[in-house]
Amino acid sequence: MMPHLNTVWVYLAGSPLLWLTATLVAYRISTLIYEKTNRSPLANPVGISVAILVLILYVSDTPYKTYFDGAQFVHFLLGPVTVALAIPLYQQMEKLKRNWFALLAGAVIGGTAAIACAMSVAWALGASPLTILSMAPKSVTIPIAMGVTEKIGGLPTLTVVMVMFTGIFGAGVAHYIFKWMKIEDDLTCGFALGATAHGVGTARAFQVSEEMGAFSGLAMGVSGILTALLLPLVLKLLGYF
Repeated sequence: MMPHLNTVWVYLAGSPLLWLTATLVAYRISTLIYEKTNRSPLANPVGISVAILVLILYVSDTPYKTYFDGAQFVHFLLGPVTVALAIPLYQQMEKLKRNWFALLAGAVIGGTAAIACAMSVAWALGASPLTILSMAPKSVTIPIAMGVTEKIGGLPTLTVVMVMFTGIFGAGVAHYIFKWMKIEDDLTCGFALGATAHGVGTARAFQVSEEMGAFSGLAMGVSGILTALLLPLVLKLLGYF
């Protein structure tokens, strides 16, 4: 019986549809858990999905490349989905016009604070210069963070891990921070989520309201652009590379 099952597994593992299906099933299970917990921010579907898939890959001894080759269609959809974020933002155009300066200032200050805190904590804990540089862009979306890390001489693989951790952690605790600080405005909450927790935070924001998701997507994009343009220049002036 076991040899037969092994043969079936070898066949399935070579099929791209296996890992695409596994990704969709993992996310479906995660959303069910999310609903069962009354949409608790701590039961973030993205975080649970990642945990499920990591466990499957570990138990089945499947290389990440094999998984990605099968699930890359989901990765491809990130581009169109990101562009589609412009639609809910367009519907908030009046608020955007009224608050553009505050939003831009928030992105600059928030991005600077995120970079400074990450690098300072890493330095205080005795991290190597390479690790400190890799931590710098942890609060922007993965494609931009990887490009910035390569530009400044860091480790893109370490950056990816920290970006994912930041997004999942930020999306999980943001609700409680907003509640503690008595911040209820969707525009403010959404922009803060996007500026600090990038794509995962934006996904969480859309689960709350379309307005929150729109401004979270805006913050994610603006913060990413500012980080990509200014971080390499600032670090070079400071003599990091």
